[in-house]
Amino acid sequence: MNILHTSDLHLGKRLFDRERLAEQEEVLDEIVSICEREQVDLVLIAGDVFDTFLPSAEAEELFFRAVKKLAGARRAVVAVSGNHDDGVRLAAGAPLAEEEGIYIFGNRPRVFPTGGSRPVRAVEAGEYYLVIGDEKGDRVYINALPYPNEARFHEGRSEESFSEKMERWIARGEEGYRNDMPHILLSHLFVAGGKVSESERDIDLGGARAVPVRLLPAEGYVALGHLHRPQQIGNAVYSGSVLQYSFDEANTEKSVILFRTEGRGFSEFRRVPLHAGRKLVRLECDGVAAALALLPRYEGCYIELTLHLGAPLTAGETKSLRDCSEGLVSIIPKVQSEEKIEVERRAALKREELFSLYYRSVYGEEPKEELTAAFLSLLREEEEA
Repeated sequence: MNILHTSDLHLGKRLFDRERLAEQEEVLDEIVSICEREQVDLVLIAGDVFDTFLPSAEAEELFFRAVKKLAGARRAVVAVSGNHDDGVRLAAGAPLAEEEGIYIFGNRPRVFPTGGSRPVRAVEAGEYYLVIGDEKGDRVYINALPYPNEARFHEGRSEESFSEKMERWIARGEEGYRNDMPHILLSHLFVAGGKVSESERDIDLGGARAVPVRLLPAEGYVALGHLHRPQQIGNAVYSGSVLQYSFDEANTEKSVILFRTEGRGFSEFRRVPLHAGRKLVRLECDGVAAALALLPRYEGCYIELTLHLGAPLTAGETKSLRDCSEGLVSIIPKVQSEEKIEVERRAALKREELFSLYYRSVYGEEPKEELTAAFLSLLREEEEA
């Protein structure tokens, strides 16, 4: 059985003020083409289908149209919700979706019906797992663990640590496993040691909700979403997001993962690059003139431009830069001030003097009296709170 693993679609996600639904549709169509070309039988989507709990109607329409293409006439698709998804909302259409070979696990336990006429389908099911089988009799076991939302974090015994909760939840998904077929844990988690990107919000970097590798199944394949950089920790594999969603991913090649069942295990693992969508580029220039000469070389990209300047940008210069490249979405001016003040002297300055110094360094002029007064008033309110 040929399997494709992807995750972190983030449908509806924007880059600053730029709408990216067209790019997201393009990359989903590319994944459908890979499925057709590689004769994929099973598609795994490891969470963060949408970018927000309340996606736009356009984002929802795109997902259901695309996932139906992914399933096609013969494939099965299994998806779990991520931390950006409302698991209940995502799985609301499950009774209709399962008729198309699409099995969506949200945060409410559900036993999917088995059988049917599709070539690849659920042949056994429990509240937290599926067994997918094909016409040749091949089987694969899927322990499906959606991202545990806040309600689930607080369920059960309050004295349990997060690791103990995770161990219990993973064990629930093992209830139907008899060690007689290939095994997959499909989830949306932050595994300790993973490398994050700027585009991942609300991720637990402090480690309180990082999942220790020892809790993951030692055998089989752990198909994960959550981290946008493709990476592997033992047998736990992050496919990565389908598009570059932050500028620190500018040099990260996006891909999906293909592999196949072999006996009670898997083989022929490989990453297949994704080419759809606009690339993100970070540029750095000394002065506006150098930037105006460089920007046209990156047509069709989204650009973050850091400018080293001797004086603040004027409105005219900003307009010239924007007109030079429609892909320029972020300008970061760094003004090199001639005024140098020792740290010891700054410590002796009054608040209004420090505010004035900062304001001049950014805008090249003194702040108005009413602005300084408003700043000092906010400081006093904060201290009194």
